[in-house]
Amino acid sequence: MRTEKDRVVEFLDHYQMNHQRIVMAECCDRFLGEMERGLEGNHASLAMFPTFIEAEREIPLNERVIVIDAGGTNLRTGMLYFDDAGQAVIENFTKRPMPGSTGVVSKSEFFDAFADALRELADQSDTIGFCFSYPVQMLASRDGRMMRFSKQIQAKGVEGELLIANLRDAMQRNGLRSDHRIALLNDTVATLLAGKTASRERAFDSYVGFILGTGTNSCYIEQNANIRKEPGLDAARTQIINVEAGGFGLAPTGQIDRDFDRTTVDPGYYTFEKMISGRYLGGISHQVIRQAAQDGLFTPETAERLGQLPELNTFAVNQFLHQPDRISHPLGAALSAATGSDRVILYLLLDSMVERAAKLAAVNLAAMVLKSGCGTRPDRPVCLTADGTTFYQMKGLRFKTEYYLQQFLTEQQGRFFEIVNVDNAPLIGAAIAGLIN
Repeated sequence: MRTEKDRVVEFLDHYQMNHQRIVMAECCDRFLGEMERGLEGNHASLAMFPTFIEAEREIPLNERVIVIDAGGTNLRTGMLYFDDAGQAVIENFTKRPMPGSTGVVSKSEFFDAFADALRELADQSDTIGFCFSYPVQMLASRDGRMMRFSKQIQAKGVEGELLIANLRDAMQRNGLRSDHRIALLNDTVATLLAGKTASRERAFDSYVGFILGTGTNSCYIEQNANIRKEPGLDAARTQIINVEAGGFGLAPTGQIDRDFDRTTVDPGYYTFEKMISGRYLGGISHQVIRQAAQDGLFTPETAERLGQLPELNTFAVNQFLHQPDRISHPLGAALSAATGSDRVILYLLLDSMVERAAKLAAVNLAAMVLKSGCGTRPDRPVCLTADGTTFYQMKGLRFKTEYYLQQFLTEQQGRFFEIVNVDNAPLIGAAIAGLIN
């Protein structure tokens, strides 16, 4: 007699959604290959943007810097400095919705929202650390050209524009001073830099930044000599590379992934992000549940109630995995009259989606460490500074990611790592970028 697990595995196999399809070594090799092609300037799904930001310099103390964190959901601003003990102090913190996250905005509306957020801060420092969490091609001038939006942001006329130049224009248009020294970076680079604050009493061989929240991305420190698409760099120095990992296009997708991708605002783009990040994990899980209901994995009444769910977000998936018997959340309510078998099947399906996300996150992180060439000594591991509510709050995700990293990266590849969490990493990293670059 087939168990609930047998039925779930058979279903996932049929739609190519089983995490066991992902072979760590094979998928990591594909990731590394795309990294190499991106560094060479060849066509690749990984952009491998040079950031022109170094990580080696000392952080000055007691020097205030304005910080902006334009994330997947929120636009956060504040004033930050590092005290005599090297601890970050954040003042005048504010948070508002990211422009374009709740509806379409124009180019002027998009940048005016940033100027408005800086209204009370603009005169308090000569320096701005600007963390912008979307694909940007950094230029040697230290400005950056917006490539494309992810995370469902809708802002017309912004793609292809220079961010710092447009921010200055908006500040002038809104009556603010605009002569600041501005350091532009993304949230992943900021997270890497924030990891430096964790190394005051701990020696690390190198640093990696990793985001798994609304979206996902990673970065690492590369030798300039290996960045062949940027001639003229000082080959003796290093800089942070923004991988744009969410764009990885060679992960083993399944039929349900491809069906779900067609429902998003940017089909064909950022397919890796759509497999693991908080913006999409609820949506892909919803698609899996609806298909399972159509295929008869649940009893008829439960299948009907699950099929009537209008949508499902990642928060609701997490609620069910933490408390599968409660009826105060959407999935629990849909299963209020379900059999024990229905509940087990639903749990196994959702847990499998988390397991797959963790395995793919481990592929990403392993590739960063291997490409860096560092972490060969257990006493000097690579610092993996991770940020994002999905990584830390989704039930089992961090634990499963560390399991696959330990199994593949340490036991098979002989590389050592330590995952570090820094509160307010994007803000702290933005401040560091402003102060040392």
